[in-house]
Amino acid sequence: QVQLVESGGGLVQAGGSLRLSCAASGRIFGMLVMAWYRQAPGKERELVAVITSSGNTNYADSVKGRFSISRDNANNMVYLQMNNLKPDDTAVYRCNANRLGTEYWGQGTQVTVSS
Repeated sequence: QVQLVESGGGLVQAGGSLRLSCAASGRIFGMLVMAWYRQAPGKERELVAVITSSGNTNYADSVKGRFSISRDNANNMVYLQMNNLKPDDTAVYRCNANRLGTEYWGQGTQVTVSS
């Protein structure tokens, strides 16, 4: 089993930055594909960024050049550095782990960007 706990959300002005953290339990962290998703009110859930066990990354077009995902396998952590935030980035951000089709989710952290 894998448990995920996010932190780092909050209220920030447009143009500001936040770093989200996701702490994972379990001994298989190094084998997990980790991702950040977000969901804004009235909108569908969106994949924001993903990082494989070997460190390959991919991003939604809407955040390319502004967000950066990284992982620390030694400490079972994954991060999302968010720069130049925009009001459209306002959403609940959730950490996701995937191992051979089995998914795990964190509870989510709210990010609110004011204009």
